[in-house]
Parts: sequence; structure tokens; C-alpha cells
Amino acid sequence: MKRQFKFFVASVAVAVLATSSMVKAADKDIVDTAVAAGSFKTLAAALGAADLVDALKGPGPITVFAPTDEAFAKLPAGTVETLLKPENKDQLTAVLTYHVVAGQVAAKQVVDLKGAKTLNGQRVDISVADGKVSVDKATVVTTDILCSNGIIHVIDSVILPASDNIVATADKAGAFKTLLAAAKAAGLAEALSGKGPFTVFAPTDEAFAKLPAGTVETLLKPENKGKLAAILKYHVVSGRVYSEDALAAKKAETLEGSEISISVSGGQAKINDANLVTTDLDASNGVIHVIDSVILPPEKKKVSAVEAREMIEQAVAHGAKTFNAGHHTACADLYMNTLREMVEYGDQMPEHVLTSMKHVLTKAEATHCPTQRSWTLRHGLDHAYARMATLQ
Repeated sequence: MKRQFKFFVASVAVAVLATSSMVKAADKDIVDTAVAAGSFKTLAAALGAADLVDALKGPGPITVFAPTDEAFAKLPAGTVETLLKPENKDQLTAVLTYHVVAGQVAAKQVVDLKGAKTLNGQRVDISVADGKVSVDKATVVTTDILCSNGIIHVIDSVILPASDNIVATADKAGAFKTLLAAAKAAGLAEALSGKGPFTVFAPTDEAFAKLPAGTVETLLKPENKGKLAAILKYHVVSGRVYSEDALAAKKAETLEGSEISISVSGGQAKINDANLVTTDLDASNGVIHVIDSVILPPEKKKVSAVEAREMIEQAVAHGAKTFNAGHHTACADLYMNTLREMVEYGDQMPEHVLTSMKHVLTKAEATHCPTQRSWTLRHGLDHAYARMATLQ
């Protein structure tokens, strides 16, 4: 079937390029080629309204899945007029860039793809069935129109990127009620509704139900907000990472700070020990991959008062030499990192000592002079060292 399709593609391409408007298409850029064809007036107008004409006339190469005027006419009445309004420029740009892929991707390459990342950031799905190629739900009707800066494939419908953010997408899916409740309780729902992009490995309600009885209820209590936030952040990676890229990377650093492992075992993709059951659900600010278990971040090491004093001794000894050598910024960074590590892992230290450390860190972060910042941190370390001496 694919061989028949390729023959069909070649035949159509030859026929199109033989017409008077396309004879010298390869000598024209993508915009001029589309304008000369006469069937992309709405697309041309939209490109102008979105200030994308120059981008599509640039050196490229790029691949454009170009909707015809008839394709735009299929949209609900008033849609095009609304998109063309100046106040909707961002939305129009998002739609148009969703039709553009970097590089020159010919038909023989397209048919071997399952998807392609667009200039919008989101990915279009590509499928072949009954000799026809579909991009999302649009059918490719003409292929391989060569231009000086890329290639055009004509589609019979306008394809639209996801417009809902991660939280809204999960909410509409209906299978992530516990996850959304947890995100709200941890104060993360607003962040996941923001610009991003983020990649979320989202446990379903059934995944949360696998946890020991009472675990979710305990985590949702206000006093456990920090622990809950850490668990949820362990499911989130910065950037828009699609499944094939995730599997190729084999690991990823999460917003919690620890890494997750990404592997394939027995034909099953896994995130740590959780099975990856659904992938590449696009959202306006990222992508969602669905997993069947809640994954838990590794236990953080604990720093006792004795260990903290040893850390301070080492930091001060090295920091003093660094400072005296004139490297005040490096000294400040060393002291800052030492205090941060003690604050993050110092669960076994008294609360009043941790509070004092946090105050010093806040003060130092607001101090721009590296010399003064070094002294602020040094005084803080000395004070903490003295206070912890009474705990031994």
C-alpha cells in the first residue's frame, strides 16, 4: 500500500509542477509559490496578519502543510474573521506555525513518520491509511511542491494546535481528579497552567489508588504541603519532551531536583517502575504522558548537627583561601551552596538553627556585592557553627 501511495505521490507532484503556475515553483519561495497558485488567498492573508510573511520567505528550509481556501472555509462561520483581528494575533500565529515544520520533508519521508514537531512547539500526528496520508485529521491532497526555501504539501483542512493548558487538558480527560486535587493542595496548579513548557508524567486516579490506604489523605493535609509538592514535582520535567526523545535520553532531571529513569523492558516503556500507558498528549504549555503508578522521589540524605559542623569547617577553610586570593564571588558561592545543602537536608537539626540559616540565605541573595555577600554568609556560618556546638 505504501508503494502504491509513493507512486501516487510522484504522479501528483509531476502533474502539479507541470501547470503554468507551478512550472518554476522551485525558483520562488514558499509565499510567492502559494500566492501564484491562486488557491491560498486566505492563508496568505493570515500570514500577513500574523507578520509571518518574512519568516516564510526566509532561507529555510521549511516544510509547510498548506490549507487551501476551501480548507479554511470548512471552519465554523466567523472563525477566520475572528482570527484575523489584531487582538487575536498570538492565537493566529499559534495556528499558522502549527502548519510549519523545520527542514525540507519530502513525501517519501513523511509517510515513514508518526509525527513531526512544528514551529508552534507542538507535534502533529502523521498516519497513512488506504493510500492516503493524514496530518492530524487533515488529508494531504497534493505533495512535494518544491520551492526555493522549502517544500509545500497541500492539505484539505486547517489543523489546530491544542489550546488548553496542562491543567485544563487533564481536567477534561476526567482520569486525573486526584492529581489535580493534589496539585491545588500543593500550590502547583497555577504554575502548571502557566507558560511552561512542561512535561508531566501524570498518574491516573487508579495509580493514586494503588498507594497504601490513607496516603493520599495524609499528603493532602496542609502540614504536608512541602512533601506533597516534592512528590508532584518529581513527575514534572522542564521543557516539552516527546516520548521518542524521552526514551532516547533514558533519564531526565525533574523539577524536584532528582532524576527519573526512562527505559523499555519487555516491550513496555517505563518511568522508574511505572508503566507508560499513553504518550504525547499535547497541551498549549507542554505535553502529558500517562503513567499507571505514582513515582516517589528518592529519600534525601540527612545532615546531623555534627555533620553540619564538619561541613562548615571544610567550607570556611576552603572559602578563606579563596577569598584571600581575591576570588570573592567563588567564595560567596561556596558558602551559599554549603548553607543551602544544610537547609535542604538538615531535618535532624533544631528548627531555630534552620530558620537562622534561611534568614542568612535570604539576606545574602539580596546582596549584590560579592565581597559583602561573602561576609554575610561567613557570619551566618560562624553563628550556626557556634549554636550547634551546644548540641554535641
